Amino acid sequence: MTTPFRDDPVPTPPPGCPAHAPGGEGLAAEGLRRIYGPEAEADPAGLYEKLRAEHGEVAPVLLHGDLPAWLILGHSANLTAMRTPSRFSRDSRRWSAFQEGLVTPDSPLMPVIAWQPLCVFADGEEHRRLRGAVTDSLNRFDGRGTRRYVTRFADQLIQEFGPTGQAELVAQFAEHLPMLVMTQLVGMPEEYGPRLVEAARDLMKGTETAIASNDYVVATLRRMMERKRVAPGPDLVSWLMQHEAGLTDDEVLEHLRVVLLAANETTVNLIADTLKLVLTDVRFRAHLSGGHMTLPDALDQVLWDSAPMSLVAGRWATGDTQLGGQEIRTGDMLLLGLAAGNVDPVVRPDLAKPLYGNRSHLSFGGGPHECPGQDIGRAIAETGIDILLTRLPDIRLAVPEEELTWTSAWISRHLAGLPVSFTPRTETEEEAIARGAVPAASAAPPTAPPTVPSPPAAPPAPPGYPAAAVPRQRRGWWSVLTGIFRR
Repeated sequence: MTTPFRDDPVPTPPPGCPAHAPGGEGLAAEGLRRIYGPEAEADPAGLYEKLRAEHGEVAPVLLHGDLPAWLILGHSANLTAMRTPSRFSRDSRRWSAFQEGLVTPDSPLMPVIAWQPLCVFADGEEHRRLRGAVTDSLNRFDGRGTRRYVTRFADQLIQEFGPTGQAELVAQFAEHLPMLVMTQLVGMPEEYGPRLVEAARDLMKGTETAIASNDYVVATLRRMMERKRVAPGPDLVSWLMQHEAGLTDDEVLEHLRVVLLAANETTVNLIADTLKLVLTDVRFRAHLSGGHMTLPDALDQVLWDSAPMSLVAGRWATGDTQLGGQEIRTGDMLLLGLAAGNVDPVVRPDLAKPLYGNRSHLSFGGGPHECPGQDIGRAIAETGIDILLTRLPDIRLAVPEEELTWTSAWISRHLAGLPVSFTPRTETEEEAIARGAVPAASAAPPTAPPTVPSPPAAPPAPPGYPAAAVPRQRRGWWSVLTGIFRR
């Protein structure tokens, strides 16, 4: 991982940085509020509204290690930062805190904001070259093929808990489905899966082991690339390596990393929050049942009310400028407040008013760095939820809504659990045949598979990282993954 530290750091914040701006009553000695830690993460929405009341569209805040940043709260101010890279760059090497030696190498911020050779940290022509390779490759996936993967894996997951008449939909459905589908699209062999999922989730939480988990993800992806050099296929790894943009190995690796992690994190949250809405809001369930509101409309409402990523780090000021009434200095970090911007009273004076079909939310970003995989994410969420509601039509929440809880990190908020009950369901023979669990009687006898080189061994787990249990008999990839999350 590239680290833009200077050789002789100066441990003094640059003049005019937000850590020395007046902040009123807050959580830190400087009078500023921290957006990390137990108090901030207990009620992120409440914190955003306090900051909005105190500072307006843009608020000075403190990140891990009490590093200063600006949190953008306004819808319009967020769009300005997203759409004007000449003023607000994606190149994190511009950050004053890096240049002044204020960021420790083991900071939990590093896996998220340390510069990497990929499109999300690039501007201008370099950004167009790298992003073009990603979008061209993602666009090669057939929508119907993706939905077939979703249907197959959703059916498999439902079959696991269907006969019991009860389930916990976050742990047993939402947390599995996106990664199962993405492993197929990326071209990942089964042997790499279980530990990679654990490492990816740990990395996104920003825990003290995030650096080790990041190293593990990188090692795994490198081995996948080695395999695809020998046996390329119709997958994202192969297409990125073959693209006319001529990506280097490091560029291919980092784009795979960001696609895999971002797609999983955001889609898990989108599925969980949409299921929660469908099961708890009488208006929406009635509309869905009566055909007056489509599932895509429900997804849009959730994208407004519960952004899959609460904030994105970040943008860095290319020069002294103003935003939202604040004086921004060269090298200052700005955090895109997606969740806060989506509830900006300027654009949503009445939060209870439905937003059917309105897709001007900030949840997928905007401008040149708008999420390139949003269509795939929506397809996974929409198809997966549709299959679940079709297979289990009488599914209902098994606990009072007020007992549902969330866990939060500085960049996202997760529904902790969604227990449900339903009439126990046994898979039909037709469904078993459709998902490949039972061979059709009329099917032709299987032919021997072509000989392909064996993939290299999966990399060892990082030091101190718990080893995944290895079953005595080989199980399917989805079954192994399910076992991990149930421990």
